[in-house]
Amino acid sequence: MGAAYFYHLTRNPVDVTLAMLLGKARGAGWRVAVRGTDHGRMAWLDEKLWMGADDAFLPHGLAGGPQDADQPILLTTSGDDPNGAQCVMSIDGATVSAEEIAKLDRVCVLFDGNDDEALNVARGQWKALKDAGAAAQYWSEESGRWEKKAETGSA
Repeated sequence: MGAAYFYHLTRNPVDVTLAMLLGKARGAGWRVAVRGTDHGRMAWLDEKLWMGADDAFLPHGLAGGPQDADQPILLTTSGDDPNGAQCVMSIDGATVSAEEIAKLDRVCVLFDGNDDEALNVARGQWKALKDAGAAAQYWSEESGRWEKKAETGSA
């Protein structure tokens, strides 16, 4: 059974934090689906990841191509799982369910702490997952380093 890790971003933008988390997920040997809500935003993220440091290259693809199933990291707006992901990283309020968390090794929910709407969406996701009995942790970078601020279930 997996757990959801909520990342409250206040210092770094989503592309920077996502790249760091993707590196860790790939280091754990996980296939990853990055789930967003807007195809244009996913295309922007695709470009950002291609422009990353050569020594930290993250092999990935944008969903909708013939090799979706082969991508170690797939950027998508769909809840489908064409690449057999063990980890889903949700950005921009993309939904995840307690059932999905139970099937995966990890779900990461990244949200912009400087955006009131994003905060409210993340709070709603936290409450819904907590009420459904999902294991979850809340992490904040407010102090300058990542600190666990809350935990529910058996994360």
